[in-house]
Amino acid sequence: MRINKNKFRYAFLAIISFILLGTAVFCVIVRIYETQTVLPLDILAAELTMPTGNAEYSEQSDEKSVQSSNDTEESTADNSTETSEKETSDIKKSDFEESKPSDKEIKKYEKSHEGEEKYPIKEMTVTKGNQSYKNVQVKNLSSTDIDIKSELESELGFTMENTDKPQVLICHTHTCESFMTYDTGYFYESFYPRTSDNRKNVCAVGDEIAKQLNNSGITTIHDKTQHDNPSYSGAYDRSLETINSYLEKYPSIKVVLDIHRDGIGTDTEKTKPVFTVNGKKAAQIMILSGYNYDDSDEFKDWEYNLRFALQIQSTAEKMYPDMVRPLYFADFMYNMNVNTGSLL
Repeated sequence: MRINKNKFRYAFLAIISFILLGTAVFCVIVRIYETQTVLPLDILAAELTMPTGNAEYSEQSDEKSVQSSNDTEESTADNSTETSEKETSDIKKSDFEESKPSDKEIKKYEKSHEGEEKYPIKEMTVTKGNQSYKNVQVKNLSSTDIDIKSELESELGFTMENTDKPQVLICHTHTCESFMTYDTGYFYESFYPRTSDNRKNVCAVGDEIAKQLNNSGITTIHDKTQHDNPSYSGAYDRSLETINSYLEKYPSIKVVLDIHRDGIGTDTEKTKPVFTVNGKKAAQIMILSGYNYDDSDEFKDWEYNLRFALQIQSTAEKMYPDMVRPLYFADFMYNMNVNTGSLL
């Protein structure tokens, strides 16, 4: 009996198409109606519906690793805290301290994970984008070309003032994104990168940024609302409501920073971007800025955010070479349309 190859091919393609269509329908339902599904399914739906979703995957330029905002969290609302410390201080290289656990802490940590599989964490320093100008590297995955030199020389969309009024808002769309407990070079199979404990999630990072800005005389508000709890889907809609409420209450706010924790790797291997400052290891950061890819009326000022991002990128590289990974510029908005000083 001979198999009709054409019929077999068509049947195979039909099955694949049906599976893809079913996946797409599921993702759309979860995203639009915020169905109370199991958290990993919420995250899968977000990841498969880019660019308006909450996650993205792309190959690192010059690196053999995969990048993802592979966020997975649970939380409880902690609302906001407003701080306005006014002591003047400068950030010096000597301010950086490397956190090293004691042998006793490591033994206790390992004992609590006895019997679990252990997986490796690789370290790398990401320095090359696909566009550059002087010390500025950009990973441009958008549908437009940019002139880095011209944008750097153009005016920002805001001017900081000498005032006690709030000028910076720090918030977190994915508030419960957390970190590994210790810098050991490995992680256990039970590792879960989300927590509602604000001492261990991105709120701790936001606290430090707010502290430094306030100490420098720039009044900063740090909102700790957990927008990804109880549902991960729809977090950007909820954080937008929070941001708009602050902008309405404090028209003096010029900069909005949505602070996240990136996650690079898989369930059995992680990659950690690091650099060296003053002889000590520290984490690289990445700035994200979006392009108005669909010519939306609400995001016509996207270039101002890009200029702001490029200014930070350039200044950071002058102060601490390799501290910033290439600026990530792509077709997304992520609430950066709220004003001319918004970044992730």
